[in-house]
Amino acid sequence: MDAETADVIGHDVTTITCVCGNTVSKDGLIQANSEGVPVYAGKDTPAPAELAEWPADGELYTLCPSCGRVYRDSTIEETGTAPVAFRVDVTASPIAAAIRVHWTLSS
Repeated sequence: MDAETADVIGHDVTTITCVCGNTVSKDGLIQANSEGVPVYAGKDTPAPAELAEWPADGELYTLCPSCGRVYRDSTIEETGTAPVAFRVDVTASPIAAAIRVHWTLSS
C-alpha cells in the first residue's frame, strides 16, 4: 500500500492541503506534538490541562482536526513533501478535548 501524502507548496507547512481536503484557511490545521496532541503556544501562562506543552526540542507536527492525519513539520521543511506520519482519533479524548480548547483559545 502506498503512503498517503498531502499536497504542499514548496517547503511551507502552512500550505498543506490534507489528504481529506482540509487546509489552514478551510477548517484549519493545528500545531501538535509527537503524539498528535495540540500544543499550547502561550508564553506567559501555563498550558491548559487539555493541551500539550510546547515541545522542548521544538519538533512540531501539524494535525488535521477534520480527519486526524498528522504530518511532521521537519519532514515538510526539509523535503518539500508531506507524508502522513500517523493518525489520531479526533472524535475521542484527549485529542477531541484538546482541539476544542485550542479553538476556544484561538477565537
